[in-house]
Amino acid sequence: MTDEDRLYERVLVLRCQTGDEAAFAELVERYQPRLRYYLRKMLRDPQGADDALQDVWLDVFRSVSRLADAGAFRGWVYRVAHDRAVRRLRRHGPLCRCPEELDAVDGRTDEAEFTAEDAARVHAALDELTAEHREALVLRYLEDMAYEEIARVVGCPVGTVRSRLHHAKRALRAVLERMNLHD
Repeated sequence: MTDEDRLYERVLVLRCQTGDEAAFAELVERYQPRLRYYLRKMLRDPQGADDALQDVWLDVFRSVSRLADAGAFRGWVYRVAHDRAVRRLRRHGPLCRCPEELDAVDGRTDEAEFTAEDAARVHAALDELTAEHREALVLRYLEDMAYEEIARVVGCPVGTVRSRLHHAKRALRAVLERMNLHD
């Protein structure tokens, strides 16, 4: 996000805090697809994710006026989405568990880069990871959040975020390697 985009988003949030419905609609338009993807990856249930997304926007609408720092909107809206996902998972339980073979990973480095043609495979592989691993990877690499921002979203220390990302990348690599073996 450019500095200009950040500034414009701050203005939208400030307008929203004064009751400007058009500004709220624009924020929804900006974040709806990304939040939907995030919730679908977290919940692994498209209908449940869409229901949770409606609840997220209702929560945002009700409480945006209390957001002290308009520049913190992105992290805050993801925190609202995270809380909704966690509540839903607690109520309904996880839909699937991470395969046991993900623990048996080789000792290669975690700095692998994925090309554009690997994108569909990566998105499919994300579904096989634990919710914590999926969330860490989506926030870091798809939403381009800093470790500190991810820590605020998920409510844990930065060190935990670093650890989750480390293990998530290893698990993702294992799933991708297994997928390659089956091709």
